[in-house]
Amino acid sequence: MFLFLSKLLPLFVYPLGLTCLLLVVALVCFWKRPRVAATAIFLALLVLVMGSNHLVARALVRSLESRVPVVELPQTAAIVVLGGGTKPALPPRPWVDLSEEGDRALYGARLYQQGKAPLLILSGGRISWSGDAVWKSHPESQDMAEIVQAMGVPKQAILQDPDSLNTHENAVNVKRIIEAKGVQGQVLLVTSAFHMPRSLLIFKHQGIDAVPAPTDFLFTNRDREQNFQDYLLALLPDADQLQRSTKALKEYVGLVIYRLRGWL
Repeated sequence: MFLFLSKLLPLFVYPLGLTCLLLVVALVCFWKRPRVAATAIFLALLVLVMGSNHLVARALVRSLESRVPVVELPQTAAIVVLGGGTKPALPPRPWVDLSEEGDRALYGARLYQQGKAPLLILSGGRISWSGDAVWKSHPESQDMAEIVQAMGVPKQAILQDPDSLNTHENAVNVKRIIEAKGVQGQVLLVTSAFHMPRSLLIFKHQGIDAVPAPTDFLFTNRDREQNFQDYLLALLPDADQLQRSTKALKEYVGLVIYRLRGWL
């Protein structure tokens, strides 16, 4: 139940969900309380415009991505890659598909090829609200394993956690794996840059000496407005920016919820 509520309730805090909620309020109040309805419509428009604004999205995302410095990565005992960036090879897909966060698996394989660690631990299951056995039988750890093997990582260097359904379970299950395999010392933690602050806190809370290896940066140092035209375009609503704002807000909500749960 906690997993379901943790996915459902925050939707009404994110820009799109909050906009819909405000529009429902406006619809209910339209005839008897027109001022309340007008206020709700104004707030809905404001939330949607702000959430899809390039300047707002960049500020929210960079507030997370900038928390973890990019440093020279040391050699470690293992590389841990968190799921969240693959789609299973179900028809009509010819093979595993990558979403934007698919950089995680690619970067993990790259670090292995650079000799940063002798083991690659791939962590991620797949949520199935309907109990679909076929869907659950294609965990993200398996998808990532196919990808990294195609990039040249040998099968014997790969360990999988196919059961974790959130970041807390990622850390708990990875700890069990490294203890069972006798892995000692630091590990490189690979996940999206905006997801790294929360992930790092969770792994360290589990007693894992994790070194951040962020990837999938949503903004770079060059993503800045250079002239009047850039600023003007940055103010216009954009679906991509709405998605980025939502990702950042999701992390902040996650930090609050995980803190309340005692997972950080």
